[in-house]
Amino acid sequence: MNSFVSFLSLLTPFLVTLLVLILLVEQISYLRKKRNVPGPNMVLPFLGNAITLVRKPTRFWELQAELAASVGFSVNYVIGRFIVFVRNTELSHLIFANVRPDAFLLVGHPFGKKLFGEHNLIYMFGQDHKDLRRHIAPNFTPRALSTYTALQQIIILKHLKSWELLSSESQAEPISLRLLVRELNLETSQTVFVGRYLSLEARQKFREDYNLFNMGLMKLPCDLPGFAFRNARLAVERLIKTLTDCVAQSKKRTSEGDEPSCLIDFWMQENIREIAESKTAPPHSTDEEIGTYLFDFLFAAQDASTSSLLWAVSLLDSHPDVLWKVREEVSRIWSPESDALISAEQLKEMKYTQAVAREVVRYRAPATLVTHIAMEDFPLTESYTIPKGSIVFPSVYESSFQGFTDADRFEPERFSEEKQEDLTCKRNYLAFGAGPHQCVGQRYALNHLVLFIAMFVTLLDFKRHRTDGCDEIMYCPTICPRDGCKVFLSRRCPRYPALSVN
Repeated sequence: MNSFVSFLSLLTPFLVTLLVLILLVEQISYLRKKRNVPGPNMVLPFLGNAITLVRKPTRFWELQAELAASVGFSVNYVIGRFIVFVRNTELSHLIFANVRPDAFLLVGHPFGKKLFGEHNLIYMFGQDHKDLRRHIAPNFTPRALSTYTALQQIIILKHLKSWELLSSESQAEPISLRLLVRELNLETSQTVFVGRYLSLEARQKFREDYNLFNMGLMKLPCDLPGFAFRNARLAVERLIKTLTDCVAQSKKRTSEGDEPSCLIDFWMQENIREIAESKTAPPHSTDEEIGTYLFDFLFAAQDASTSSLLWAVSLLDSHPDVLWKVREEVSRIWSPESDALISAEQLKEMKYTQAVAREVVRYRAPATLVTHIAMEDFPLTESYTIPKGSIVFPSVYESSFQGFTDADRFEPERFSEEKQEDLTCKRNYLAFGAGPHQCVGQRYALNHLVLFIAMFVTLLDFKRHRTDGCDEIMYCPTICPRDGCKVFLSRRCPRYPALSVN
């Protein structure tokens, strides 16, 4: 024992020296990559600023934006990875336009490949990616979107009624909408994407697994039993397996001549048509591959829509003039007492409500950052090259406040036919991305937001429970009001409409 202690005491100076050397090399490597770009000059070994990022993500990204104000971008260091935060819109477009093997890989999450798996729509490049988007396009035709809007309204009505009942049971206390809106959106996504192919039992398990996935998104990537990140990764595997089974069921029913009733049916209808014409299956059309792509849709739609719906409620409450205009417009076009669904034509007529939806998405872009990895050294400017392996964050949120008139104001009129800032500031409106990976379902997402706003303000009276800091931005993982959007609700219409898709 004494000999071991003696050996250890002799070895200790060498181990300490080695550790100091490793830390010094790490610090020098960081500074070499940083060069003269704004960012911290000293970082903690390995962890970097991960603790601040996890504990206070809002402040972390605000500081990165402040640092980036002078040159359009800034740098930092998190869990052994050099990161580049891009504030300038044109530099963000440069990154979005260069998603390819020798430039940038879109990952959607800093540890996305480990979490989502290798075979994923967001990791695809070039012709494969173009071909897949071409096969996805029929899922978002006017006919398909009309089918989805009917389903969306049925689910929105169901949840609004339950929220009003919940609020009436505790009139003295406000209800928090964050988790309630998440449940609404999860049911909407399940029904619109794979509808009849999920049993009630499967829906419950699906909900549990998606919650595990969501909890792991904001945690450190510790892939060990019992940790949130491992639970999330395993939940994704189960979710994809469930969606793969839905694809197989849809193929069978669609091949038998059933009319499409959800997104996967429209997809399978197009696949079957192409197979009949070319006698071969389209590439990337196995059940498991399509199940993986469906999970991508779910991830893209779920939390982003939750964010937008919550901000819509909060912003309408704080802007009564906007709320009045929305109610006036909707009342001219649709009446709950008609017991009729809002039609596609009526949805188009709601010009002001559509402008409100677009302004909500601009003012509080739900997915504030779009994560990329530099596959090779990439010249970002004439004086700075992003080092290979860096995690790059183009800020959609920061772009939303550039170029627009009085950008810090919530002003739906900027999207009117008179002002047309949707055209003059088009390059700054990056909430749905840009380049080859621009969101293919943006029309669906906006329809969902417009329908929710129209039905929520028509069917319910609401009052925000305002406290200090209630509307500060919280990451979860998209952004939402800090208090979860607490409100008091009551029924506004004489009776709820009796809506049916039949």
